[in-house]
Amino acid sequence: MDTTANLQAAPSGLVTEVTHPLVQHKLGLLRDATTTTQMFRQLVNELTLLLTYEATKALADEEIEIETPLERTTARRISGKKVAVCPILRAGVGMLDAVLSLVPGARVGFIGLFRDEETLEPVEYFVKLPGDIANRDVILLDPMLATGNSTAAAVDTVKRAGATSIRLIALIAAPEGIARVHSEHPDVPIVVASVDRCLNDKGYILPGLGDAGDRLYGTK
Repeated sequence: MDTTANLQAAPSGLVTEVTHPLVQHKLGLLRDATTTTQMFRQLVNELTLLLTYEATKALADEEIEIETPLERTTARRISGKKVAVCPILRAGVGMLDAVLSLVPGARVGFIGLFRDEETLEPVEYFVKLPGDIANRDVILLDPMLATGNSTAAAVDTVKRAGATSIRLIALIAAPEGIARVHSEHPDVPIVVASVDRCLNDKGYILPGLGDAGDRLYGTK
């Protein structure tokens, strides 16, 4: 699989906006207000698979020897740190199975945050992380990087637990959210399908795709 990615300079870090035609095609379907809940879930899964491919390309690997049915040869395998996948509840859970299908040995942590709709600040209500997260490459999952407040708080949480290698996969992001995260965590790479135009006065991404959690689970 070949991906074409544009690296965009962020206030103190890098954002990878994946411009592969498959990613952009599926993102267009995801944005469409007529897309059903079932199809929305499927598209989130498929997009996350493609973004995970991009987000994990920097994982260290090593050469090993194996036996094929015909002869002995060399192959590559991922080496070094193991992976921890941490969806930000609730919408991030919709991305989890896609990552685990590619990295089945990953440990899973959960970070429960909700946004106070008046202050737009995150409120933490649940955290359960792997005990050895300090020794793992952490992948945070959140479909939408909007204000960036919840994501920055989630990064704070895993860093307090000892994590030093952290990256975020989001489906879409607003420039304001990218700036917020990188103002506090310039060491965290972000992989997205699109950097959208801006936030509206209620903190929602434009053009966006609506509320990812509501569209994933059929709630309002």
